[in-house]
Amino acid sequence: MFDMGPSFGGGFSMMSSIIPILVVVVFAVVLIGIVMNGARYVKNASSPRESVFARVVAKRMEVRTQSHHHHHENGHVHPGHSSRTYYYITLEFENGERKEYLDVRNLYGLIIEGDSGYAAVQGDWIVAFERNGGN
Repeated sequence: MFDMGPSFGGGFSMMSSIIPILVVVVFAVVLIGIVMNGARYVKNASSPRESVFARVVAKRMEVRTQSHHHHHENGHVHPGHSSRTYYYITLEFENGERKEYLDVRNLYGLIIEGDSGYAAVQGDWIVAFERNGGN
């Protein structure tokens, strides 16, 4: 039926035909991710900035870890990890609607849940928050 082992003649083994397909699939997935992130950035960056009165109802952070390998001169491969933390702030508007925004201006440590005031939002980003004088 199928030759599953190594082939030393002119034929192809099943493994030698699957590996290039897997490499192409992984490359395509990475490329699609890069394009989608770029499109999301362009959408947010080109969105109009709006100032809305809102109350901070939640804050959260998400740590994303990425694995990579370091090659040294002696040929050994050493695994490495890097991580990036993303901060999110959820606002509740006067009509009761809630929406979570990505904090792109380091506001996370400057505001607390329960703060109310004017939030400058741009697409899916929160870019400024001016606390109401009563807080």
